[in-house]
Amino acid sequence: MAWAWVFLDGAGEEAGRSGTFSDRDSAEEWMGTAWEDLLGQGYLEAALVDLDQNRRLYRMGLGPGEPATD
Repeated sequence: MAWAWVFLDGAGEEAGRSGTFSDRDSAEEWMGTAWEDLLGQGYLEAALVDLDQNRRLYRMGLGPGEPATD
């Protein structure tokens, strides 16, 4: 399986993408350390994508206290 993060701009459009990860845990661990840098680069949200099934698992805000959304 392969996973990646899609970075979203203020309109919810794809504005960037992470590298790929071999499992969901690795992808989520990476986001735990990268979200502040991504926010500083202007990305407001990110979505975790299952690349094998081409579907978003969830979408989340990158700002402190931002809730995860579908």
